[in-house]
Amino acid sequence: QVQLVESGGGLVQAGGSLRLSCAASGRTFSSYAMGWFRQAPGKEREFVASIGRSGGSTYYADSVKGRFTISRDNAKNTVYLQMNSLKPEDTAVYYCLANNPSLGQAYWGQGTQVTVSS
Repeated sequence: QVQLVESGGGLVQAGGSLRLSCAASGRTFSSYAMGWFRQAPGKEREFVASIGRSGGSTYYADSVKGRFTISRDNAKNTVYLQMNSLKPEDTAVYYCLANNPSLGQAYWGQGTQVTVSS
């Protein structure tokens, strides 16, 4: 079992920055690929970014490429999402995902609200 707790959300003006954190419980954090997803009101949850178990592989949605950076610190059991040049369309609840397909395990955090004002 992995428990995930996101933090760092808030209200920011367009063009501003936020850094989200997702802290994981347990001793097996490094065995999970990690990802960030978001869900805006009335829309489906969508992929934002992911990072491999060792941090060597990262992927981004086209909508955030060049503005967002995902990283992880396995010693701290934490994954981060640095968000720069924020736009109003980035407004959403951001969720953290821990995924280990070989074990058939996937865990979600409770989400953190990001609101970007124009």
